[in-house]
Amino acid sequence: MMEKYLEIKSEIKKALADKKPVVALESTIISHGMPYPQNIETAKKVEALIRENGAVPATIGILQGKMKVGLTEEELNYMGKGEDILKVSRRDLPFVLAKELNGATTVASTMIIAALAGIKVFVTGGIGGVHRGAQETFDISADLMELAHTDVAVVCAGAKSILDIGLTLEYLETHGVPVVGFQTADFPAFFTRKSGYPVDYRVDTVEEVAAAMKAKWNLNLHGGMIIGNPIPLEHEMNRQLIDQAIADALKEANEQGIKGKQITPFLLSKIKGITEGKSLQSNIELVYNNARVGAQIAAAYARL
Repeated sequence: MMEKYLEIKSEIKKALADKKPVVALESTIISHGMPYPQNIETAKKVEALIRENGAVPATIGILQGKMKVGLTEEELNYMGKGEDILKVSRRDLPFVLAKELNGATTVASTMIIAALAGIKVFVTGGIGGVHRGAQETFDISADLMELAHTDVAVVCAGAKSILDIGLTLEYLETHGVPVVGFQTADFPAFFTRKSGYPVDYRVDTVEEVAAAMKAKWNLNLHGGMIIGNPIPLEHEMNRQLIDQAIADALKEANEQGIKGKQITPFLLSKIKGITEGKSLQSNIELVYNNARVGAQIAAAYARL
């Protein structure tokens, strides 16, 4: 039955069968997160970095109603250039598959598809979370609920700094999602290395992370784990500059009535303009850094 909806690239299928390390990658960052051609260049380099660090990359997307685990170069290019690529989260999956549409997967839907394929480690840029002003709008990303019950570890540069990071961490705590800092005790804030909020646990080696993942799932403690991996110091943005850019972008989004799934790409685009493109380069570099660490974690987990 699952074969009707799920197609796993042969190289990835063999790696999973042989218990080799595999790392899942989302496609929203390609279709909706970056401009062409940087999106394709970034996606290809991320896959290369994962291979260099001992794992097999599995970029996930939906084409003609089929969940694809591993994209060909032609499919990757289409995801980056196609104008009919929907942004797909959990609620969208049944309809996108049933209507045989094309879709780019968010953190939530990538986790779902990775879990269906048997992939335990997923690398992304930053997770979604509780939006600023959520006490009035109730705007909370589906990523957080997915982390509460889908057994995939997510390597990220923290939560996107456009969010309310304090409330995001409170929500994760309520749902029992471990939040760890990779070689840091301070939860990263995407463009900056520190948010001012502590993580639950600091881990200094990939082996520590892998051992905790194994213990969690061996105990049937369902749900994901967040590994906050700070942006490299040389690519960190000035915190005051980024905070002001976010404040200005949020004000404009509010004035224009932009909300829901449109808010994140709007804000990131505005911040890119305000920072004269520096935020895009930082975004790319933090994804590369996450790819390296994520592949090493997957390799350590496979050794267990």
